[in-house]
Amino acid sequence: CFFVLGTVSCTLFLAVNGLYSASDDVIELTPTNFNKEVIQSESLWLVEFYAPWCGHCQRLTPEWKKAATALKGVVKVGAVDADKHQSLGGQYGVRGFPTIKIFGANKNKAEDYQGGRTSDAIVDAALSALRSLVKDRLSGRSGGYSSGKQSRESGGADKKDVIELTDDSFDKNVINSDDVWMVEFYAPWCGHCKNLEPEWAAAATEVKEQTKGKVKLAAVDATVNQMLASRYGIRGFPTIKIFQKGEEPVDYDGGRTRSDIVARALDLFSDNAPPPELLEIISEDVLKSTCDAHQLCIISVLPHILDTGASGRNSYLDVMLKMAEKYKKKMWGWLWTEAGAQSDLESSLGIGGFGYPAMAAVNARKMKFALLKGSFSEQGINEFLRELSVGRGSTAPVGGGAFPKIHSVEPWDGKDGELPVEDDIDLSDVDLDDWDKDEL
Repeated sequence: CFFVLGTVSCTLFLAVNGLYSASDDVIELTPTNFNKEVIQSESLWLVEFYAPWCGHCQRLTPEWKKAATALKGVVKVGAVDADKHQSLGGQYGVRGFPTIKIFGANKNKAEDYQGGRTSDAIVDAALSALRSLVKDRLSGRSGGYSSGKQSRESGGADKKDVIELTDDSFDKNVINSDDVWMVEFYAPWCGHCKNLEPEWAAAATEVKEQTKGKVKLAAVDATVNQMLASRYGIRGFPTIKIFQKGEEPVDYDGGRTRSDIVARALDLFSDNAPPPELLEIISEDVLKSTCDAHQLCIISVLPHILDTGASGRNSYLDVMLKMAEKYKKKMWGWLWTEAGAQSDLESSLGIGGFGYPAMAAVNARKMKFALLKGSFSEQGINEFLRELSVGRGSTAPVGGGAFPKIHSVEPWDGKDGELPVEDDIDLSDVDLDDWDKDEL
C-alpha cells in the first residue's frame, strides 16, 4: 500500500481497528512508549509501521504474529499504527505501508528491512541481524543504546547553555519567569532533531551572551516528558515554542540555522527589553563600564545648563532616549555630559569647545569613533546611527589611543542653572570724583 501519509481519507476506515491486540506477542508501540521500549532498549527490535486499512498490512499480520512468537525472548517484535501516529512514522520517513525497520546496536540509525513477507524470512533476517550485533559486541564495536538525555548531553560543553526541562521543572522555570524562553520539544530518535541539535546549542550560547540571559533556549525530551507534550499538543519533532510571561505560547516557524534562531531571539529580546539606561558621565567608572560592556557607546555632549535651562536640556535628553529605544536591539551604551565638564574627553573625540550639542559613537575595543555631522534631532541622529549599523560612515582613532582622564563631577540635579554668586565689593573708600578727574 504505497499511500503518502496524510493524503488518504479517513472517513472510509473509521470502523477499522488496529491489527494487533494485547494477546499477541507483537508489542504495540506509540509515541508515548517508543523511546522507553525501543530507543533505550538493549534488545534488537523489528518494528512494522502499518495502517489498519492497508491490504498488504492485513496479509502480513498473521506472518508478523508468527515471527513474534518464534522470536519471543530473543528479538523484540513491535508494530506502530502509523496512520494513527503519523508523527512517529514521519520521523522514520515512512511513506508507504507496511514499512519494516530493524533497530540494532545503534538505535538512532534504524535499517530498512528488504526481505520477504513470510514468517520464515522475517525470522531469518532477525537472527542474521542478531548475529551481527553479537559479533560487534564481541569485537568491542558495539555502541550499545543511547538514551535521549545521554544523546543530548554528548559533547558536553558545546551544549552547556541549552537548559534541559522536564515535566517537574517546566512551570517553575518557564511559566513563572520574566525571561523569554524558546523551547525545543524533541525525540531522541528524530533525524531532524539531530540536525538541529548543534545549531540550537550554538545559538543558545550566543543568545545567552547577547541578551545577558534574558532569552533562554531550552529542550524537552517529549518522549519522556509526556505531560508537557500532551499539554502543548506536540505532534511532530522538533517543535519549537516561544513562551513569554502572560501570553499564550506561539510556534516558532523560522529557519533552523544558528543565525536564524539568534535573529529571532534578539527580536524577542528587543520587543521585551526596557530601553537602555541613559547615564551622565560623572566618573571614570561610568564611562569605562558602559563602553567596555557594549559594542558601541553613544556619547552626547550637551550645551551648558546656563545656555539651555532644564527644559532645553530635557528636550535633548528626550531625543536621545527615543533613539535609545529605537536602536535597543543593537544593545549599545548611551552616555551624556555637559559641555566643558569633560573637556579632555571632548578633545579626544574631536568635539573640543564648540558646536553643542554634539554626538560621537565610540568603539572602545578598537578605540575608534564616528561623529554626528547632521543635526542633533531624531531625523539627524537616526540617519547617523543607521549608517553606523550597516557599517558605513567615516571613523577616526580616539585621540591618544585611549580614553583620557575623566573628572568626577556632581550629577545634574534636574534644575535650571544659576550664575555663580560674586563676592560683594566695598566701594565706600573709593573717591569717584578724583577717579573721574584722573581718567579725564
